[in-house]
Amino acid sequence: MECPKCHQQQSKVIDSRPAEDGASIRRRRECMACGFRFNTYERIERTPLLVVKRDGTREEFNRDKLLRGIVRAAEKRPISREQMEEVVSRVENRIREVCEQEIASKDIGEFVMPLLMELDEVTYIRFASVYREFQSREMFIKELEALTSHSKTSEQEDHGFTD
Repeated sequence: MECPKCHQQQSKVIDSRPAEDGASIRRRRECMACGFRFNTYERIERTPLLVVKRDGTREEFNRDKLLRGIVRAAEKRPISREQMEEVVSRVENRIREVCEQEIASKDIGEFVMPLLMELDEVTYIRFASVYREFQSREMFIKELEALTSHSKTSEQEDHGFTD
């Protein structure tokens, strides 16, 4: 494993444990040349999962592509990289629970949006505007109204005011 500081190839594993996402292993390493300590993650290789896009084409599921979309939506928002990575891991795990080989891109978006809504409403709206391809102000307002009613319901449930 290459040291990110001095780029030497020799390192030793100090500690190994399952990562928080449950689908990878976190290893704490130390460079044998300079003593720099760093973390690596090993992900279990799974069978390829195909995403069926809106136009009917298929491409392999790409965690990084999903993460880039979330990062863009969360730009200048108080969401850590770890929180974004957690959303991606949860979505990937959910996808693998519900399908074996193919999933529609719209279904992936439906898995992402509730997780973003819990994290940050602005990020949720930004992601939804791209995912749902808002074509008009009315579509945007409708989504904001749905978000507002969801927020009110959640607040009532938190305070024990449900009907």
